[in-house]
Amino acid sequence: MLSLAGSMLVEISWPKLIIAWTLLLIVPGLLLTRAPFGFMAFLGMISLMGIIVNNAIMMIDGIELERGRGLSPLDALIAAAQSRLRPILATATTTVCGLIPLSLQGGELWRPMANTIIFGLSFSTLLTLLLCPVLYALFFRVGTQKTGAQAEGIESAP
Repeated sequence: MLSLAGSMLVEISWPKLIIAWTLLLIVPGLLLTRAPFGFMAFLGMISLMGIIVNNAIMMIDGIELERGRGLSPLDALIAAAQSRLRPILATATTTVCGLIPLSLQGGELWRPMANTIIFGLSFSTLLTLLLCPVLYALFFRVGTQKTGAQAEGIESAP
């Protein structure tokens, strides 16, 4: 199991990494739609950060729940990624679909916020689903543990 310090490190650092990468797509999204980067776009970015952190915590919590049930770290990682895929995708899809009318007909006040959330959430969802399990595996060396036979230097028969 993770220690409290390990959990805090994971939950604080990974969402920030995903947010930083997501910002790379928000700016081209605003430029593509010719939406101004003002207060409402910034407000959309703050909302987006909350969604990203929530998705990352859901993924990490799922992994820890599966490990608590006695699965090996690799099996827990795979099971959590599979079980959290649908809720994260459903949340992102409904949010994006709900913001499309605001993006198209929201005027100059609401359009930047909607476009920020749409472009950012589309990209960050993929990052959360792909990057969180990969970073978890790298950080906690999942899949690199040797079995008892490998640790003793005994080779398995082909």
